[in-house]
Amino acid sequence: MSTSRPASPSAARATLLVAEREVLAQLRTKSFLVSTAVLLLVVLAGIVVSAVMGGSDDGTKVAVVEATRTVVAEADGLEPVLVDDADAARALVEQEEVEAAVLPGDGPTGVSLVALDTAPTDVVAALSVQPQVELLQPADLSEGLRFVVALAFGLVFMMSAVGSGNTIAQNTVQEKQSRIVEILLSAVPARALLAGKVLGNSVVAVGQTAAIAAVSVIGLVVTGQDDLLQVLGAPIVWFVVFFLVGFVLLASMFAASASLVARLEDVGPVLQPVLWLVMVPYFLVVFFNDNPTVMTVMSYVPFSAPVGMPVRLFFGEALWWEPLVSLVVLVASTGLVIALAARIYTGSLLRTGSRVSVRSALRDARG
Repeated sequence: MSTSRPASPSAARATLLVAEREVLAQLRTKSFLVSTAVLLLVVLAGIVVSAVMGGSDDGTKVAVVEATRTVVAEADGLEPVLVDDADAARALVEQEEVEAAVLPGDGPTGVSLVALDTAPTDVVAALSVQPQVELLQPADLSEGLRFVVALAFGLVFMMSAVGSGNTIAQNTVQEKQSRIVEILLSAVPARALLAGKVLGNSVVAVGQTAAIAAVSVIGLVVTGQDDLLQVLGAPIVWFVVFFLVGFVLLASMFAASASLVARLEDVGPVLQPVLWLVMVPYFLVVFFNDNPTVMTVMSYVPFSAPVGMPVRLFFGEALWWEPLVSLVVLVASTGLVIALAARIYTGSLLRTGSRVSVRSALRDARG
């Protein structure tokens, strides 16, 4: 009586099985759950603190002339600052001594609102009429807002990539060190194992990012800062798209790099180049967010495009076709990196002992 061996799962099925294993392993790790909870609390605390710091018990100062003083005086939350004429009111706005100026206007409301760089929604809402809005510097964003948005995009991408990337690397080396990888490879191909690790950890990273986005939206709405969501809408959508592709690129590199070593103490040196590729865009976007040349270059380099392009879109400094071109470059680069990472991973996964060179891994993969 003969017994037949169970058929091996297809490549797609094997990839999904490995991905499911990676997701469950992450969700059962106490350190991952604690770090995620701490990160969400930090994000929520930052939003609450910004709302408290931005609030004020005094009324918002608004420059007025004699003809518009009554309009502002009757509005709640506004403090009129009387000046002689419209030129004096505009001068106070440009010197940032007042939030805005309410002046006589030609529209049906009879008044117009003069602001520096963005329409002050609190002043508009407080007035009993809806005035025409004139911006003296409509193309510029406040330096504080530029820095905060750049910091947020860069920090979320860096923390997600580093956290999940290190998990992929440590799991890969632990499987080699404990020889579990030999059992895994008897059931699934090496490429399916790599694809499953990348897919599973990508799902976890995207889920973590989605949780951060949900907490941010709730925090902004509860603290009355939901007007910022209208400005961030499209850039956030692009950030998610670029994040998905960019994370797959970096996750493949983490897995391939870790497969070159067989001991956990050797992981640090082999991951150093990949970690720099993750951290450098973060520092660049923080320190050079007001430099159009640096930001433009960043938005087309595959490793920094997931941060650089969404930030430029928020600043209004990218043309409509630029994110499409940048995404094509990123997708093509990700495909090439995945192909190279798969060869390195296949050629080095069963190698134990000393560190395997990239050239040796590629040679063994061809063999």
